[in-house]
Amino acid sequence: MLQEMLSVESTEQLTEIDELTPEEEHERLFLERRVERAFYEAGKALAQLRDRKLYRSTHKTFEDYCRDRFGHSRQKSNYLIAAADVFDNLTTNGCQNSLVEDLTTIGTQILPTSERQVRPLTKLEPQQQQEIWQAAVEEAGGKAPSGRVVKDVVQRIMERTKVPNAYQLGEVCQIIVKDNPDLRGKGGCWAIVSAVNDFSCTVMAWDGEYTVRMDHLKPMNYLKQECEQMQLISDRISRLRHHENLEEAAVAVLKHLGELKRPYLTGLEEKMLSLIELECSTTSS
Repeated sequence: MLQEMLSVESTEQLTEIDELTPEEEHERLFLERRVERAFYEAGKALAQLRDRKLYRSTHKTFEDYCRDRFGHSRQKSNYLIAAADVFDNLTTNGCQNSLVEDLTTIGTQILPTSERQVRPLTKLEPQQQQEIWQAAVEEAGGKAPSGRVVKDVVQRIMERTKVPNAYQLGEVCQIIVKDNPDLRGKGGCWAIVSAVNDFSCTVMAWDGEYTVRMDHLKPMNYLKQECEQMQLISDRISRLRHHENLEEAAVAVLKHLGELKRPYLTGLEEKMLSLIELECSTTSS
C-alpha cells in the first residue's frame, strides 16, 4: 500500500509542470545559449592567445602554456580552435536562417553545443559543413546531433558524392586503428601524408609507409612550419630505421618519437636521436 501511495505521489509530481514567466523563459534561453557557445568562446580565445603569442611572457611554447594554464594538450586547443571556425561558418552563411522547420527550435537554428559534434566537419569546405550539419540535425530528429551521428553522415555523403579528400601532402595526422588489423600497434602514432587518394592517404609513420582510409586518420592541425619540422624528424627516423645494426634500445627510442603528441623534440629527445645517429654513422664507417 505504501509503495502504491508513493508511486501515485511520484506520478502526480511528474505531471505537475511549473510554467515559466515570459521573463524566466527569456532568461532560460539566454543561459542555454551561453552554455551552447562555451566551446566556441574557448576556441576563439585560444586562437588569439596562440596567434598573438600572448603566452610568451611565461612559457616558451603554446603547448606548455595550454597544459599549465588549462590542463589540456595543444591538440585539444587546436580542436577547439577548428571547431570555433566551423561554428562561425554555420552562423554566418545562412544556416541560422534555414527555412526547414525540422531544424528550428523556437525559431532558432540548431547549432553545435560541443567541439566533438563538429570535429568531423573541420576538414571539409564551408558549403559541405553546412549541408552535412543540416543533414545530421535532421537525422537526430531536429535536435543537436552527437559527434557519432555527424561522423556517420560525413562518411555516407563522402562515399555517395565522392567529396574530395581534404588532406594535403605533408600534413601531419594521427593514426586511428579502429577495425583495421593492419594498423594494430599503430594507434596514436603520428604520420605524414605522402600521397592523397580518393578515400585514403598514403602516410609515412615511424616504422614504414601505410595506405590508410580517411576515417582511420585524425588531423593534428599543426601549422605549416610545424609540419615541415615534423617532416625533418620523420626523415631522420626513416634513415635510422633502415640501418642494419640498429639495436633494440634504439628502436624503442624511435617508437617513442613516433608517438609524440607535439610538433617538436625536447632537449633530451634531441640528444637521444643525435646519439643514435652518431652510433649508426660510426658502425657504418
